[in-house]
Amino acid sequence: MLTIGKLAQAGGVGVETVRFYQRRHLLGTPPRDAGVRRYGAEDVRRLRFIRKAQQAGFTLEEIRELIALDSGHDHQRAREMAQQRMAKLDEQIAELQRARQSLQRLARECATDKSDVCPILAAFEV
Repeated sequence: MLTIGKLAQAGGVGVETVRFYQRRHLLGTPPRDAGVRRYGAEDVRRLRFIRKAQQAGFTLEEIRELIALDSGHDHQRAREMAQQRMAKLDEQIAELQRARQSLQRLARECATDKSDVCPILAAFEV
C-alpha cells in the first residue's frame, strides 16, 4: 500500500496531479486508514494509464471514456478513438510541416536579403 506521495512518484507525477485526477474522477480516492489514504497496484496502473493516454494526445474526457472501455473490453470503440486521435495528429503534423516550410523559406530569404527590413520579422508584422 502506498501513500499519495509514493503513488505520485510511481506514476511519474506530482501529488497535486494525483489530486487533480481525483477531482476529475479519473482516479479514485480511497478512505483514510489511521488518517492516511492508501493506494494499491491498481491505482498505480490507472495513473500510468492516464499519463500514457495523455502523452498520446487524448483529452481528459477521452481518457475517461477509455477507462470505461478498459473495464468493458470494448476493443472496437477503443480502436475508433485511436483512429480519430491519429487523424487529428496527422492534421497537426501537416500544419507543423507547413509552418516549418514557411520558416525555412523566410530563413533563406533572410540570408540573401540585403535590405534593411528582415523578411522574418516583416512576415510576423500585422
